Amino acid sequence: MSNAIDQTRRMLSLVTYLRERPGAEVAEVARAFGITERELINDLNVLPMCGTSFRGGDLLDIDTDGERIWWHNVDDVAQPLRLAADEATALLVAARAVAGLPGLRERDRQALTRAVAKIEDAAGESAESSARVGVTFEAEGQVFADIDRALSEGRLIWLRYWSHGRGGMTERLVDPIRLVTEGHTYLEGWCRTSEDRRVFRLDRVAEIKVLDEPAAPPRLEPRDLSAGLVSPAADDPEVVVEVGAGGRWVAEYYTHDAAEELPDGGLRITLRSADPAGLRPLALRLGRDGRIVSPAELADSARAAALAALEGYRD
Repeated sequence: MSNAIDQTRRMLSLVTYLRERPGAEVAEVARAFGITERELINDLNVLPMCGTSFRGGDLLDIDTDGERIWWHNVDDVAQPLRLAADEATALLVAARAVAGLPGLRERDRQALTRAVAKIEDAAGESAESSARVGVTFEAEGQVFADIDRALSEGRLIWLRYWSHGRGGMTERLVDPIRLVTEGHTYLEGWCRTSEDRRVFRLDRVAEIKVLDEPAAPPRLEPRDLSAGLVSPAADDPEVVVEVGAGGRWVAEYYTHDAAEELPDGGLRITLRSADPAGLRPLALRLGRDGRIVSPAELADSARAAALAALEGYRD
């Protein structure tokens, strides 16, 4: 897996590579680009949404049977690109927004600024309207920029991070290893607090500081992410949680083996955890929106904790 900038660069090269190699083998292409076959398939799932027009025409007709890759409309999209006014506006607005991100590598910022100038020159009057439009990124964009800067400068990171497993905020010192995209964006790093490799979801970072201390992650074998970012062991204890409609978010935040629909709009979620007791705060947070079904001792523990909390309110 890779960050968004690396993926964009790779996909641009991938288009050229595939154009010259009809019917290329998936395994061969993955080796050529130094990525896993799963990462390549993810790229191939995105490419059909790309093309010479965002209005829906001239998209790349690329597909794969899992073994070979076929591009069916190479000639149709090989014509020189001509930007329409709305396309030029969208491209310029996006480029200026990215160029203004704090923490962006200076060489990338300069390259983007030069590209903007060339597009403005080519678009002529069509580019004027883009100057009146601005974009504001969500807070995650700042976190991404700080982590990207820490990675490029090789520096240690301090995080204040919401841990669902612990049910609250935690403070971590992290040697960053890489940014990973799997539905959401994550930081993979060596957590000095836990003395182990950890994955942190960017939208759960409440505060971040790039420290002056150099990062020094231990030498680690690259993780096989083909089964996802979080892969509980097969022998980890199984936990079953039933949630109502208001607790469906649990299936999004927790890696799970199964999520069965319930008649009331809720879910019956089966997951595994090396430390099932760490899920007790989840039951307390859910309140009326959910309950732990099994194991029985965890359900009893969560029920006792809830009763104790209620008793505290009565006192």
